[in-house]
Amino acid sequence: MRFFWLIAGLMITHTAVADSPRRPFPHGQEDNAPADEEGPPAPESTEAGSPSGSTPAPERACTLYFPTWAKRQSAPESHPERARDYHFQAQLMTKMLALTEEWPGLIEAECIGRSVRRDPVWSFTIENPTRPTEFTVLVFAQLHALEWLGPEVVLRLAESLTDSAPEGVRVVLVPIANPDGRARVEKDLLNERIGIYRRANANGVDLNRDWAVNRDIQSWWSKMPFIGRYYYTSSAPLSQPESRNLDRLAAEIQPDAVVSLHSFGGYVYYPWGGLAEAAPDNQELHRLAEVMLSAQARGGYIAVQLGKWASWFKAHGVEIDHFYGNYGAASFIIELSKSGFKLFDWDTVRDYFRWYNPIDPEPHIQDGFRAVRGLIYDYAARTQSAPSSPHRDRKAPN
Repeated sequence: MRFFWLIAGLMITHTAVADSPRRPFPHGQEDNAPADEEGPPAPESTEAGSPSGSTPAPERACTLYFPTWAKRQSAPESHPERARDYHFQAQLMTKMLALTEEWPGLIEAECIGRSVRRDPVWSFTIENPTRPTEFTVLVFAQLHALEWLGPEVVLRLAESLTDSAPEGVRVVLVPIANPDGRARVEKDLLNERIGIYRRANANGVDLNRDWAVNRDIQSWWSKMPFIGRYYYTSSAPLSQPESRNLDRLAAEIQPDAVVSLHSFGGYVYYPWGGLAEAAPDNQELHRLAEVMLSAQARGGYIAVQLGKWASWFKAHGVEIDHFYGNYGAASFIIELSKSGFKLFDWDTVRDYFRWYNPIDPEPHIQDGFRAVRGLIYDYAARTQSAPSSPHRDRKAPN
């Protein structure tokens, strides 16, 4: 029944053909965005004074100091009613700053890179300094601009884990992986714009399809009307700075588990997404997904391999395949909530923000928080009996 209403809603509200210049959901391009919207900045060049369009310079390290940056951010004077119980980025980062000031040595902020529009992307590492680290869990949110539940879950995790950090497990949190997309949604809310679909970064690329593993699209379903829209990838693996930021971070910290927070659907997905065949660690991946479901107070989520969500569906170039295939990390996508969309309520049908962000976020924040915390404490329970991850050195199939 959940699947039926999801597809019915998409078919009713998205009627453009698959090969139209501006593709609607689920592609990365913005739908109904303002015509005068500011685009990405001109690329930096390798030589001073060289013309725009020359070979871009290598990405420079981000050396911003988080307390200084955070104190310069300003929240809106009035909070939009549609986002009443959600934080704006400045408000969320102010709370993260308070945690770093309250718990120095326990939580550390770092700029891991910049976005297309050169806004900083921040990570927060929480680690008990009294115990050697045996496992690392990476949690990031908001690859997609409209999905605000994920950052709220990350904030809740930071507040909880600083109060009681798990022994032997380092937790690395990235609240907002796509700050440019987030900023556009904030502007939409402040200007009371409704009916603008936001998924992408400032380059119009869906970061959920920008990864390096299982990118080849071979299914005949990809040729079918409507369904074919789900079969797409970016122009090249790791083509966007936001994706490269997370990939560099993973290469540095070598995570044992990775969780990417999305909305909506009420699912916990695990690899493979681009293949129907089971991953080498399928049983353990499913066990960990069930651990997360069991930790939720309300229940109702479903654990499933992403590539088997439906017979016609494959997700190519997704992050869970990348982090599992390249880094051996047990990787999961959590689709938070079952949507704030109601098929026969026109106010929710036309408001994409409400699709992904229910009016009352608290129960859904709790679902996500409890699920990820359950995963973290599953690793913490192994710190004396299992000194290394069972997923390490797993590689993607050729």
